[in-house]
Amino acid sequence: MKTVVVVGGGITGLSTMYHLQKTVKARSLSVRLILLEGNEELGGKIRTVHDGPFKIEAGADSIVARKQNIQPFLKELNLEDQVVYNATGKSFIHTDGMLKGIPEDALFGIPMSLESLAKSDLVSAQGKVDALKDFYTKNETFTKNDSIGLFLESFLGKELVQKQISPVLSGVYSGKLNELTIAKTLPEMLDYKNQYGSIIRGLSENKQKYKSKGNKKFLSFKNGLSTLVERIEERLDMVEILKGVSVDKIGRNDEGYIISLANGETLETDFIVLSTPHTIAQKLLGDRELDEDFDGLINSSMISVYLGFDIPDSMLPKDGTGFIAGDNSDLICNACTWTSRKWEHTSENSQLLVRLFIKALVRTMNDYSHLQTRN
Repeated sequence: MKTVVVVGGGITGLSTMYHLQKTVKARSLSVRLILLEGNEELGGKIRTVHDGPFKIEAGADSIVARKQNIQPFLKELNLEDQVVYNATGKSFIHTDGMLKGIPEDALFGIPMSLESLAKSDLVSAQGKVDALKDFYTKNETFTKNDSIGLFLESFLGKELVQKQISPVLSGVYSGKLNELTIAKTLPEMLDYKNQYGSIIRGLSENKQKYKSKGNKKFLSFKNGLSTLVERIEERLDMVEILKGVSVDKIGRNDEGYIISLANGETLETDFIVLSTPHTIAQKLLGDRELDEDFDGLINSSMISVYLGFDIPDSMLPKDGTGFIAGDNSDLICNACTWTSRKWEHTSENSQLLVRLFIKALVRTMNDYSHLQTRN
């Protein structure tokens, strides 16, 4: 009998094991499946916390609804009756001391039509004129390995990118646009530019691809996103799930791999899947030949702070669901989701619940001294 071990019980490790088990059952294979998780609970970054009248997501708060494999997977897990969708609402960028709406007909701030560009309150008249060069400037040099920031600036102009696109796209991918590649973010933008001669025209021609039914772009579950983790765990009936079991080292022998556990035990396996952050994988493997590749990977962290108020969320701007802080914003947070407005199931009494996102940078107490003067 062969043995397969998955290290890491986050959503990636769980999904991997779920599909491995599915294959083993379908082919009637003789395989021992083991899932190792260092924490006492599965789910990794996905964790729903129930605090009084609020449901709080410690990590991701939703799943992108337009992904084609999502609905069949939820049906397979018999979770369709538990699904809830985000409330349709407007997102803002905080800039120049105020909230300015992100055009609805836009993808990550990129206009999907000339009308969307024209109606933007975030870009000046000159910035809109500069963006029109997208329609008559050809791409002669950019490939998918180039910077998404430089690519977009070359055809849509610096102002549109810096004031409308960058705050959104940088927030989604947790990095500076000039350091992110086209391939790792929006490779289809280059395809549209080459095929249609214009990014905006390409988005306009393929607009339905980015539209979810009823404009519901994200989904979660009535009892929180941990519902998905719990359901997958329930279905892993052939898997040995070991929680609170950390891995110290991974080595090789003639037959396969030897996994040294923190409790002093060892585990032999024919195959192993590492579903851990790259820093942990690098430590476990201890391979100098791989260190150079590992060292090229960068982690981005975000501090998430929830605030619950004993006031109705109707006090928020009408139809709003949150904002992103622009480069010239004087706010401490980088973004804010009006959680109780975006997700009605998170607040039993429709009380206001907001989530602040702050990039995890090294700060001193002096950086927060001005808080004393703020309400």
